[in-house]
Amino acid sequence: MDEKKKNKKESSGLAIGMCIGISMGTAIGVSTNNLGLWMPIGLCLGVCMGLAFGRENEDDNEDDNHSEDEE
Repeated sequence: MDEKKKNKKESSGLAIGMCIGISMGTAIGVSTNNLGLWMPIGLCLGVCMGLAFGRENEDDNEDDNHSEDEE
């Protein structure tokens, strides 16, 4: 896979994960009245989820490419 496409897919998953993490962290922070603690925690968890999303898509594409090569 081309390096630019690989980086674009990873950054796409990273952005989605960060948005989800910030949203969850903000919601928990507001409900517990501790926004300063939960926003960074949500962001960190979102980055981890985003990287996992990017890697998951990469693995799916590699499996598809190998099955096409075998036929």
